[in-house]
Amino acid sequence: MNLQGDVIIVATRNQGKIKEFSHAFAPLGKKVVSMFDYPEIPDVVEDGQSFSENAMKKARTVGDSLGMPVLADDSGLCVEALNGEPGVYSARYAGEHGADEDNNRKLLSELEELRLGEDTEQPLLSPAQFVCVLVLYDPATGQLIETKGTVDGWITSNPAGCGGFGYDPLFYVPEFEKTMAELTLEEKQSISHRGAALRQLVAKLQ
Repeated sequence: MNLQGDVIIVATRNQGKIKEFSHAFAPLGKKVVSMFDYPEIPDVVEDGQSFSENAMKKARTVGDSLGMPVLADDSGLCVEALNGEPGVYSARYAGEHGADEDNNRKLLSELEELRLGEDTEQPLLSPAQFVCVLVLYDPATGQLIETKGTVDGWITSNPAGCGGFGYDPLFYVPEFEKTMAELTLEEKQSISHRGAALRQLVAKLQ
């Protein structure tokens, strides 16, 4: 797939994701524009059963609407102790328009309930994995490129850090001995699920 020009369209209104995409594509000389630049396009209903289905739907819907190549992301948190939840419902775990703080509060509440009766002060509550699926779609050719990235860590009962977004303050990365929200953007991109998926995508484009 040949992306002409110096702009890449990303099908998101998530400011945190826009920041990460902009950082990743800057070395390639590409400026990221988002759905904030196309307010006439309504949000795509994410009703897929997997990250791949949701990313594919967003890429196709927005790409066909604009008649231009579009990159879409679907990502989330899968917690072992919760049988993979919140998964594809990560962004709306505490409700359809759940704020990050509400989602984090519900996640900790669910995990603490599982620990009732346990005599432990261990802050690490459960192994967890962040997952990101990227789909780049070109409506002119129908071509699709899909990549997937993951990162393993733990959910901690001691949230820390003010960087990142979403569940980052609760996601402890043993490699750095910090939460994802305590990492610099460069550190996060080097190990994150979205960073891994982006590196695969860039390699395929090159």
